[in-house]
Amino acid sequence: MEYQVRDISLAPLGWQKINWVKNNMPLLRGLEEEFLKTKPFQGIKISLSVHLEAKTAYLSLVLAAGGAEMSVTGSNVLSTQDDVAAALADAGLKVFAYHGATEEEYYRHIEMCLEHKPNILIDDGADLVTMLHTKRPDLAAEIWGGCEETTTGVIRLKAMARQGVLKFPMVAVNDADCKHLFDNRYGTGQSTWDSIMRNTNLIIAAKKVVVVGYGWCSRGIAMRAAALGANVIVTEIDPIKAIEAKMDGFDVMPMRQAAPLGDIFVTATGCCKTITVEHMMKMKDGAILSNAGHFDSEIDMAGLKEAAVATKEARKNITGYQLTSGNWVNVVAEGRLVNIAAADGHPAEIMDLSFAVQALSAMYIKDHHKELENTVIDVSDEIDSVIARRKLAAWGVEIDKLTKEQEDYLNSWEV
Repeated sequence: MEYQVRDISLAPLGWQKINWVKNNMPLLRGLEEEFLKTKPFQGIKISLSVHLEAKTAYLSLVLAAGGAEMSVTGSNVLSTQDDVAAALADAGLKVFAYHGATEEEYYRHIEMCLEHKPNILIDDGADLVTMLHTKRPDLAAEIWGGCEETTTGVIRLKAMARQGVLKFPMVAVNDADCKHLFDNRYGTGQSTWDSIMRNTNLIIAAKKVVVVGYGWCSRGIAMRAAALGANVIVTEIDPIKAIEAKMDGFDVMPMRQAAPLGDIFVTATGCCKTITVEHMMKMKDGAILSNAGHFDSEIDMAGLKEAAVATKEARKNITGYQLTSGNWVNVVAEGRLVNIAAADGHPAEIMDLSFAVQALSAMYIKDHHKELENTVIDVSDEIDSVIARRKLAAWGVEIDKLTKEQEDYLNSWEV
């Protein structure tokens, strides 16, 4: 077996976690049963870089059940769970990841994952793709295409496609209806507040919560904050999204105005420096900062570390920084992806939808890569529809169907 994990003896604990999520992921269970019979990925190499916890592990095992030769790494140095990585290694998969890796070790693990010479990529934040286009273009020859999980990754891939440098097709899994409408909104909304609450042990009700951005992730964060009794402020650069936030009942203002008002700040934009040191200097003593975006660039952590006159471990997973004003700001999970760097990530039922999209999109790449252009590709309506109907069936929910008369009516321009 080929792996680089913290401790292989942790595998039993990892299997316990994997079996728990498997019992709550009926879509993946159904795909696993099908894949065991049909072996759609037989002889195909897949390299996967997604937050390496139990739900990701189960996706990897489902793909392996379909015959795929899997090489797996994590997409964040704090989100890898060592027992889960050990369980995958125990199952015979190639695994290169451990919790708390240095930046150098992290990128070496990415490279080791790619030395598998994959046909298909499953990426989260486009780190696999970026490595292939910058440091290891020699490993790109066998790649048919891949699937991207996150908003941030899709942004990077579209920039590459616009510049004409993308070497193979990538499916924007993040943009599928069965992904962003549920994973980004309900998954991020619940898991972000789960992390903030378990790490701070503070009440959310009656606090002023500043949500940076109003995309699908931020909408979920704002919605759940309001449900917990917070007074929500949204900052935005997009006038349309700002109108939506206002009509959803939230205050909308620039960050310079929100900074002195907020008790808790949550970023989720896919951009950089949405909260700067200038903003932090205006914040209340004890303000809590967290990031729910993929990269740790949304809060200016480098600037904060340089500006701080003192630091302390305020609590596990929370670092306090004292500014020249004398006030302290408290950063959860080092400004990294808070819902998984300091918690367990999205609920299993949510990731069941997202990872079903991943699995079927990988099938799409396998079947159609010869006819696809080197650009970012939307998930087909057919895949979305199949997954949605399977999810409803798993819940025991039936919906109406159009009659022939209704179909004819909708397809006619004459009343």
